[in-house]
Amino acid sequence: MAVVDATKETFHDLVGSGVVLVDVWADSCRPCVALAPHMESIASANPDVTVVKLDASKARRLVMSLQVRGLPTMLLFSDGQEVDRITDPNLNAEQVDAWLSRAREKLQTAPNQEV
Repeated sequence: MAVVDATKETFHDLVGSGVVLVDVWADSCRPCVALAPHMESIASANPDVTVVKLDASKARRLVMSLQVRGLPTMLLFSDGQEVDRITDPNLNAEQVDAWLSRAREKLQTAPNQEV
């Protein structure tokens, strides 16, 4: 599945069902830009996860309402509910993979609960 670009208008529909990984990013964030190609790999390797990119510079109010305090931030949603997040200015592809794997395992053992 391809990475989907979210806007403030489409965000809630995109995260409303299934498991959704949201990459909150900005062009001015070097780690965000470095992670961009890896998000495509995550989407290909996890066809049951929708991967969504949210440009923080174009959806500031939405990003504030999500209480994102730094970039890059990855949010994991399950059926419209945020279940986990990771924020780290030094975030790399391996950390994202490990975090997503752990979060998905927890989701399978405790659905609809924060992981």
